[in-house]
Amino acid sequence: MKNLMHKLTDVGRIALVMLALGATSATVSAATLSDIFQAADQMNEAAKRSQATIDALTEETRKLLSEYKTVLKEIEGLRVYNRQLEKQIANQEREMSDLSTSIDEVTVIERQITPLMLRMIDGLEQFVGLDMPFFLKERRDRLDRLRDTMDRADVAVSEKFSVLLRAYQIENEYGRTMNTYGDTIEIAGTERKVDILQIGRVALLYQTPDGQETGMYNKNTRQYEPVGDEYQASVRQGIRMARQQATQDMFSIPVHGAETAQ
Repeated sequence: MKNLMHKLTDVGRIALVMLALGATSATVSAATLSDIFQAADQMNEAAKRSQATIDALTEETRKLLSEYKTVLKEIEGLRVYNRQLEKQIANQEREMSDLSTSIDEVTVIERQITPLMLRMIDGLEQFVGLDMPFFLKERRDRLDRLRDTMDRADVAVSEKFSVLLRAYQIENEYGRTMNTYGDTIEIAGTERKVDILQIGRVALLYQTPDGQETGMYNKNTRQYEPVGDEYQASVRQGIRMARQQATQDMFSIPVHGAETAQ
């Protein structure tokens, strides 16, 4: 009986141990699945974070690539621009060299042209002195201004030469124009106020304001001399024409020497 009781006790113990082992196995199994799911969730979260990081890196790489391509285009543009600048600089250097040569030549020309201009003024002064004495004060004043201009350091040589050429042009124009003006001249040792009629360089005539005396400048004697009354009306008409008080028409004038004609 005691042996039987001992056997039953052992069986119960074994059953209890088996039950305990079963419960432990279930607990272990439940704990393992929970850990697996938790680990899977952590892996998914880590994967999401990694994917986000990859996406961000991909976007940044795309932007960097776009910027790199833009920079490459700018570099190519700068290369083209630099090549163009190099050509321009080369041309400018050649122009500077040519300009330097021109400046040297201009300096030489200036040294040569200044004496030439002075000789031209001297020649013009001699011409005015030998010419018929019309607009005499005006022409002499112009010569004085020319000499003053030649002495000025603030006037370029080109401008001086231009002014001198203009003076020559004015003298040349006198030979193709007809003018009249009032002046005081010496006639037979007496100063008289008269109206002067200048007809190119063909004739220089005068007539008193009252029209009673008419005369001409004699190139040979370099004096004013009266002429016959037959020219009185003609000279008066010429004066009116020069003043634009009468229409242009033919009129007779006295001349000397081989040029004598009516």
